[in-house]
Amino acid sequence: MKYDFTSIMDRHGMDAIAVDGLGRGMAPDAPGEGFDAIPMWVADMNFATVPSIQRAIEERVKHPAFGYFAPGEKYFSSIIQWQQSRNQVMGLEPKHIGYENGVLGGVITALNVFCSKGDYVLVHAPAYIGFTNSLGNNGYRIVHSQLKQDAQGVWRMDFEDMERKIVENRIHAAIFCSPHNPCGRVWEQWEIEKAMEIYKKHDVYVVSDEIWSDLIRPGYHHIPTQSVSEDARMRTAAFYAPSKTFNLAGLIGSYHIVYNSWIRERMEKEASLSHYNSMNVLSMHALIGAYGPEGHEWVDELNQVLAGNADFACAYIAQHFEGVKVFKPQGTYMLFLDCTEWCARHGRDVGQVLKAGWDVGVAWQDGRQFFGPCHIRMNLALPLSRVQEAFERLRKYVFCKE
Repeated sequence: MKYDFTSIMDRHGMDAIAVDGLGRGMAPDAPGEGFDAIPMWVADMNFATVPSIQRAIEERVKHPAFGYFAPGEKYFSSIIQWQQSRNQVMGLEPKHIGYENGVLGGVITALNVFCSKGDYVLVHAPAYIGFTNSLGNNGYRIVHSQLKQDAQGVWRMDFEDMERKIVENRIHAAIFCSPHNPCGRVWEQWEIEKAMEIYKKHDVYVVSDEIWSDLIRPGYHHIPTQSVSEDARMRTAAFYAPSKTFNLAGLIGSYHIVYNSWIRERMEKEASLSHYNSMNVLSMHALIGAYGPEGHEWVDELNQVLAGNADFACAYIAQHFEGVKVFKPQGTYMLFLDCTEWCARHGRDVGQVLKAGWDVGVAWQDGRQFFGPCHIRMNLALPLSRVQEAFERLRKYVFCKE
């Protein structure tokens, strides 16, 4: 490969909560004596980003003024070209694109347009903890529609359950996560079409979180929610960011795509009220550096690496962790382990399993926060050697045969 996805990057002392935050707040416990930490919880990557981003930032830093600014044509054209190349999005114009400090902030901005405080919002479960916290903090009430696994273990939407809960709770806004976090589903065209038909039938506006859209396994393809019909295009606010794709979360910077001018103008007004939603000039140049030819090449290699890591992890679980079930993710870089059967066999609960992993340096994440009753969420965006070491420790010390 052209880019380095094998070197183990030391992030200690470099402001990374993935390693320096262990043992504090909601982070995993720090490892016990004799074990180093393998960060597999917070959803950022342990890979160096594409060099074109650093070059773009370095070039801008050469100029010694960092005053007020407005995003230029290059910012918008970079997004338009990226969306066209990666997602076959046609007809996207600068006016359809708006800056967001973060996807979750954008989600709330859109809901503030679509809803009144106290309204019910439909969210699929398992659910990203960020949705749970953001909606609750802003006075919205979540109604979960549980995803179901079919005979092959593939996570599917329960369309009957979705429609019933929309009607029963008079719901007029839904969050759609595509690809889905934490389950790793890349939705098929017919699935998105059917969901959007239900939303159209019951006049439900859609907030589509597509931050993971670049991180797709070979053989799968991300389909933008807005692309499946003209109605979907006009009732959806979609959110993207280079932050997940290129490991830029610390720089801050996301964007929305909204074609409906009525929605867009009200979102712009809502976002302006706090005077907080403003772009960082270095973040702008990072996006431009990311969304160029080198960024395309780097992401393609990254997806091959993530596919290899997922193949290894799922095969290892099947061979060594009897009673642990996992769906091989089609997108994202997260695993969502179902430990129900293993815990029942061994008389342990998932909290004990989680802590046993932390003690030997496997810093994975409690899946109960994501509405997985006996689940653990696990980040695979590390060099394969670190993933292999983590699973060896789990075999020897956590899922060991007694």
